Amino acid sequence: MTSLPLILLVLLPFAGAIISACLPNTSRNRPAAAAGVFTLAALIIAISKFDELGAGQVVLERYEWLPLFGLDFIVRMDGLAWLFSIMVLGIGLLVILYARYYMSKQDPVARFYAYMLAFMGSMMGVVLSGNLIQLVVFWELTSLTSFLLIGYWQDSNDARRGARMAFTVTTAGGLCLLTGVLILGHIVGSYELDAVLAAGDQIRAHSLYLPALILVALGALTKSAQFPFHFWLPHAMAAPTPVSAYLHSATMVKAGVFLLIRLWPALGGTPEWTWLIGGAGVITLLLGSLFAIFQNDMKGLLAYSTISHLGLITVLLGIGTPLSVVAAIFHVMNHAIFKASLFMAVGIIDHETGTRDMRVLRGLRRAMPVTAALAIVASASMAGVPLMNGFLSKEMFFAETAHVGGSEDWTMSYAAVAMGIFSVAYSLRFISVFFGQLAKDLPKEPHEPVRWMRFPVECLVVLCIAVGVMPERVVGDILAVASSSVLGAAMPAYDLAIWHGFNLALGMSGAALVLGALLYWVLLRRHDLRERTRVPVLHRLKGAQAYESTMLALSLGATWIIRLTGTRRLQPQLLVLMSFMIVVPLLLVDPWFSLPPVNLLNIEPLFAVLWLIGAACAAGAAYKAKYHRLAALSMVGGTGIVTAITFVWLSAPDLALTQLMVETVTTVLILLGLRWLPPRLVPKVLKLTKAPPSTWFRRSRDSLIAVGGGLGIAAASYAVLMRTPPPSIGEFFVLRALTEGGGSNVVNVLLVDFRGFDTLGEVTVLSAVALTVYALLRRFRPATESIAIPVQQASDVDPTKDQAPAAQARHGYLMIPAVYLRLLLPVMGVMAAYFFMRGHNLPGGGFVAGLIFATALIVQYMVAGTDWVESHLRLRPHRWISWGLFCACFTGIGAWFLGYPFLTSHTAHLDLPLLGELHAPSAFMFDVGVFLVVVGSTMLTLVALAHQSLRSHRLAADATRVTIPPAKEIL
Repeated sequence: MTSLPLILLVLLPFAGAIISACLPNTSRNRPAAAAGVFTLAALIIAISKFDELGAGQVVLERYEWLPLFGLDFIVRMDGLAWLFSIMVLGIGLLVILYARYYMSKQDPVARFYAYMLAFMGSMMGVVLSGNLIQLVVFWELTSLTSFLLIGYWQDSNDARRGARMAFTVTTAGGLCLLTGVLILGHIVGSYELDAVLAAGDQIRAHSLYLPALILVALGALTKSAQFPFHFWLPHAMAAPTPVSAYLHSATMVKAGVFLLIRLWPALGGTPEWTWLIGGAGVITLLLGSLFAIFQNDMKGLLAYSTISHLGLITVLLGIGTPLSVVAAIFHVMNHAIFKASLFMAVGIIDHETGTRDMRVLRGLRRAMPVTAALAIVASASMAGVPLMNGFLSKEMFFAETAHVGGSEDWTMSYAAVAMGIFSVAYSLRFISVFFGQLAKDLPKEPHEPVRWMRFPVECLVVLCIAVGVMPERVVGDILAVASSSVLGAAMPAYDLAIWHGFNLALGMSGAALVLGALLYWVLLRRHDLRERTRVPVLHRLKGAQAYESTMLALSLGATWIIRLTGTRRLQPQLLVLMSFMIVVPLLLVDPWFSLPPVNLLNIEPLFAVLWLIGAACAAGAAYKAKYHRLAALSMVGGTGIVTAITFVWLSAPDLALTQLMVETVTTVLILLGLRWLPPRLVPKVLKLTKAPPSTWFRRSRDSLIAVGGGLGIAAASYAVLMRTPPPSIGEFFVLRALTEGGGSNVVNVLLVDFRGFDTLGEVTVLSAVALTVYALLRRFRPATESIAIPVQQASDVDPTKDQAPAAQARHGYLMIPAVYLRLLLPVMGVMAAYFFMRGHNLPGGGFVAGLIFATALIVQYMVAGTDWVESHLRLRPHRWISWGLFCACFTGIGAWFLGYPFLTSHTAHLDLPLLGELHAPSAFMFDVGVFLVVVGSTMLTLVALAHQSLRSHRLAADATRVTIPPAKEIL
């Protein structure tokens, strides 16, 4: 049987996320089934790869990604990646089943499964990445998708706060990781994981080793909630319990320790590694285990216990011996099993009793005996009770801490035993809810859950016992394969037997169990543990408060800088911009001021007159902009026409045509927008007879700076144009436009072929801008004084003043222009088709054709009005934009199916009857997409403005007949 591609392990969860997102949010079974099927398929594929890995091989698949930068998309699976894949997919499958019964009918379940599978795919991308840059990309995706999962209950302030906190901390760590990865790539000369792991000695000997280590460690420690970044994890407990069971047992928090294990061959084995990683781990395991004892929320207790156990794994990696790495990998497995079962057990308790507060919960074994038994067994594993899986890896931890200090330094051993004592105490605190008399005042009557909700917990608890009783038979091969993939030739000998005789590690385990039970009894009997709301002495260490204070300080600092340097008024911003634009070039120019001489004999008089007209229009527009907006807009249009003529003069017909159409469309749209600006009152109306000296000073200053800026830009442009031009790439496109792009119009071939990816980005931005304008205008409400009907439409001498535009177009004075312009619509449509079809060889193309057709539609709106046009034409601009982007993207993706890079163009010459030879480039469909996006974006903006008019007309009709004052009063 042919082995299935490894990349399916990454793609299947994302495909499941898309399918789930398309299902109704009110459905429960279909999203759960879809998520389960995709996860199960990926799990089966992952399991099937074990035989290949057991033979000491690495499964590797390479896909071309960014070949110009030497980056390939590499999917790499070794023993460690296989282990984490099984945890991510296996526990994920159980959580999917569990969530089906946990989530409420009121919850948008389809969205939940979409988020969860997207996170699963991101985590699989981290685990299977064979390229460090690729790993960082998926690393940040896990932060993004975990933000969505933690903040799933959007109405909860705690959920939103926890999601923001987790996202901020982990993404900041991700930026540090990216910087560290770039340094590693610089040292090694490659970002491929195999090359980096093989260059351990080179990395450790390099002068940049310490910065790289610190940055990578920051990325790992923030993701795994290690001190001093541990505070975000307890606040993430505001997420639904299935999210906590998944993210905080097998996935998100394990990503950090996965990274440390993965890069141990490259970065480990130095004193710096031991002090940084081991030091953070020791502090974390002690603080986490101590804080867990004093939590009253069952999920809060498990959150701090997770922090502590992650600290245990980090300490083992910091110790850095081969056997400690084996112990770390073993405890990663064990912790995922018992912690996922405990989180799901807490979810069952919360679901069936309505609370997680241990101060009110008691005697639950009487109402929920099976759930109580499962939770007690998993808690025993967490505490390190013999014959449980947690006992074996914790005993290995004790042995390694004793070994690293030797007979002279027992500090690590004391810390390990203290952590063991605290873990026993909080485990007893956890299971205390099952003993005593059954509480009577619970929000719900406690009872056992439905059978399939408890099934995932049962599976995991059986694994706890099986690994604890038969470790070698159950996980021996898995641990060996995973450890050997990291250690290689340094793989140590070890024994997974449950009995090693009486030794120091066994004594430390026994002492932790006895002293932990004694500590819990003392706290319960002498210090009223149930009533304690904070940790003695250490309650002042509030990482969350430090985080909030830091974020507040950053916000206040940003506000102060904005208030100091920014303004909401455009004029001061332009003042600063133009001042810098004048001063900075003068400081950089050497010699200070030297321009090539101007040869007046080479100036064309007609061209000079043309530019004088354009300059006069620009100056007039600036002068009239404040009080005479219509006149200013007309003169701005004049500068646009002069620009278009200039392009024609300089033999650039494509640019001239585009400029002319853009000028037409934008003038109309701006004109429609100006209608809703409030009128500007002249000083005479405001009874201001004379401007104060400060105003004259400001105006003089601004005029000088404006003139200086304009002259500076003109001088810079002249200096650049008079220089001998460097070798141009234009000849490259001219020579290859026809042979490689299939067209003789170099400009169009450049846009849709050579730089097609740029054009795709531009039309995407255009679509986003149009949708944003539409959304903003839908919520826009104009100023009160601009709602009234303009005086020009309310004139008593106008016989059509009471007619709507549609009525005027049907039988009023606009009837003849309306008929003429309606007949013009198909003519302009044919013209648009003409310019579109010829665009690959002659001036034209999708952009120009789209503007021509949009102009034809705009004219219909202007003459006949919104009601008439939309009753006769079903435009739906949103669909035009959607289909345009689809056509453009489909053209690019189609090249993949032929084995070519994205957006590679192909040209076919078809010999058709009657028509003869037909030139059919694939860029034709791309140009169709550009055409549709341009028309859709223009019309969407127009529709938004037109509907604003309809709303305002309704408001004006409901009110009294108020008009805007005559022009002489406001102009």
